[in-house]
Amino acid sequence: MKNVLISGASIGGPALAYWLRRYGFGVTVVEVSPGPRPGGQAVDVRGPALEVAERMGVLDRIREQRVEMRGMSMVDGDGNELYRSEEHTITGGDLGGPDVEILRDDLSRILADAAGDGVEYLYGDSIAGLEQDGDGVRVIFHGGTVRTFDLVVGADGAHSATRRLVFGPERDYLTHLGTYLAVWTAPNFLGLDRWQVFHQMPGSSWGGGVMSVRGNEEVRVYLGFESERPIDYDHRDTAAQKKIMADALAGGGWVLPELLEAMWDAPDFHFDSMAQIRMDSWSKGRVVLLGDAGYCGSPLSGQGTSMAMVGAYVLAGELKAAGGDHRAAFANYEKELRGYVTANQELALTNRARVEAQRDPEAGAGAGAVDFQDFGEIVGSFSVRDY
Repeated sequence: MKNVLISGASIGGPALAYWLRRYGFGVTVVEVSPGPRPGGQAVDVRGPALEVAERMGVLDRIREQRVEMRGMSMVDGDGNELYRSEEHTITGGDLGGPDVEILRDDLSRILADAAGDGVEYLYGDSIAGLEQDGDGVRVIFHGGTVRTFDLVVGADGAHSATRRLVFGPERDYLTHLGTYLAVWTAPNFLGLDRWQVFHQMPGSSWGGGVMSVRGNEEVRVYLGFESERPIDYDHRDTAAQKKIMADALAGGGWVLPELLEAMWDAPDFHFDSMAQIRMDSWSKGRVVLLGDAGYCGSPLSGQGTSMAMVGAYVLAGELKAAGGDHRAAFANYEKELRGYVTANQELALTNRARVEAQRDPEAGAGAGAVDFQDFGEIVGSFSVRDY
């Protein structure tokens, strides 16, 4: 039985753990957080990812825990409603479609539960070094442990330490898309009922909104600002990231001061740039990348979660089909998935242009009606094969 180490326990990692265990592999997941990470934005399970979820037996549970939205509003700086829709939302797209919007932490928990007790989890640790040879990968953990695995999968996000250790510095692969986004949880002081409210002043360099979640008991806050030049900051220094947000959005209208005040005590604050990871190859030797670590599309694609789930299914399936031969499996994984990934990354660039068009001062209140989440052609271009 081949033993696989997966770095990262968000979406792609647990999904891959499920399929690898099903196919008879030994699985260890290492996660730098001390336990399952709370918070995160609402994510979308779309197209082929719905098929993957159904094959995992978790689609009904995902639908049961979906984020329920009745619609959305766009407001001006004084909170006056400019536009509303009960047909689509900014975060989830068409409310009448088959796609499922769910909180990231809820989906992560569902996938981990599906993987079962046979998966070993190493929380509060991470990979410090990797040494490959013909027989395996010698992994040095930051906690001091040294172990050898047959294969290593980096599913540790856009700032993947696995990628850096094996493929080189992040700057060689990351493309900044000109915007920074922060997400956190706050009390539902607006009294929203399955509703989301967004604000974007025409010509402004910042915007965002809130959506009610967890039975309207709280809201998830999404706020961002433009910066064409990347900002130098420590990805682990949450306090510094909160200060960046506070400084960038100081003096804003609407309920921005209240949202920023709630930010300081938010335990699930997440901040990052809108960025993509583009690589010529997702594997080197016995190490392979999955999801955002290898092909982040950015939140502008709306497809990161689906790409991770589909990627996990294909990667595990190719390892099964190749009888554990990683060379053949990794090559086929990339061949099968590359077109789907490229199309989704291009979709993010198209959406970016549409978002910029919405800020045109001449666009007026009706700009909120622009549906920039046109996923149909993309999700319909990939068929989930049998393994």
